[in-house]
Amino acid sequence: MRITGKVVGVSLLALAAGCSTLDKINPFASEPKDKPAALVELKSSLAVKTAWKYSLGKSGAYNFSPAAAAGSVFVADADGALARLDAASGKQLWRVKAGSDLTAGVGVSPNGEVVVVGGLKGNIIAFDGNGKELWKAQASSEVLSSPVAADDVVIVRSVDNRITAFEAKTGAKRWSVLRTTPALTLRNAPGMVISGANVYVGQPGGKLLALTLATGVPRFEVSVGEPKGATELERVADVAGTPVVFEKDICAVTYQGRVGCFDLAGGQARWTKEVSSDVGVAVDQRFVFTADEKGAVAAFSREGGQSAWKSDKLAFRRLSTPASFGRSVAVGDFQGHIHFLSREDGALIARVSTDGTAIQSSPVIAGSNLIFQTQSGTVTALAVE
Repeated sequence: MRITGKVVGVSLLALAAGCSTLDKINPFASEPKDKPAALVELKSSLAVKTAWKYSLGKSGAYNFSPAAAAGSVFVADADGALARLDAASGKQLWRVKAGSDLTAGVGVSPNGEVVVVGGLKGNIIAFDGNGKELWKAQASSEVLSSPVAADDVVIVRSVDNRITAFEAKTGAKRWSVLRTTPALTLRNAPGMVISGANVYVGQPGGKLLALTLATGVPRFEVSVGEPKGATELERVADVAGTPVVFEKDICAVTYQGRVGCFDLAGGQARWTKEVSSDVGVAVDQRFVFTADEKGAVAAFSREGGQSAWKSDKLAFRRLSTPASFGRSVAVGDFQGHIHFLSREDGALIARVSTDGTAIQSSPVIAGSNLIFQTQSGTVTALAVE
């Protein structure tokens, strides 16, 4: 089996929890293993402008995705900086030091009043909407997944696959659930999303788990991708990125597995298709978008999963999670370029460059802006004219 753009590694904290990890990338490598597609001169048919930029510290060996809530964008870096920015202008509303190096973040409640990050050795630190520390708590092991928050509860997943709920205002533990973990997993921990009274948790081994926010009782567990193959490497089929809720669907993708959409209430599969991706999906009214491990971007019908188009123009450029943005779908790459493809047919229609370093985090939409964060800490807000 060929593992594209990956190295086999071991996380010491994950070993303490009894599992190994398969690193998504070598954070010190400057080039993908396979030769990336050359960028050809592009005549833009989409007018994209930079609305604002903001400078943060480096992400190091971790991924820090921006979070949007209450008209603000929240960003963090590996050195412990945490900032709240006005989503429209990029103006810094506050910036604090978390008091610890960070490994995950940012999680923010819908009202913007609880902001949570993960620190070294599983330290969880929560702040209020003004940047004042609210509480600290301890996870059972290293935290790589961004915490998620409702107005009254914070959910944290650690690399030993323990999911823990904390009271948002006090940090008191509400409940904890431990799930089994395969022998090998992607070091990029699967993400979580809160919708209604449930939290939906991407799992190693290709599972999608729904838990009640109040008690942690499982609502359902379904297979997005089934592990298959003779070796442990071939059987890695983790949910990649963060599942996406859209209307009555929840959609997700796995590494060496499938992409699909499931009923939000009961978990019944609406459709699945074979795909291997190590980043998440984007979903809109018509399509589900994926960027696979070989750099192909594809669109599937959200209703039935039929293939709408597939583009390999960005092959092996180590793409980020896509974002559906206006009439385009946007992805970042390992050199800090942001590519815009037509959501109707996948044609390349625009390109924007940032600081030359990889975009590994998931983009977010805040108001009319699309926000990307590079590994060197440049936060860029893009708008379509």
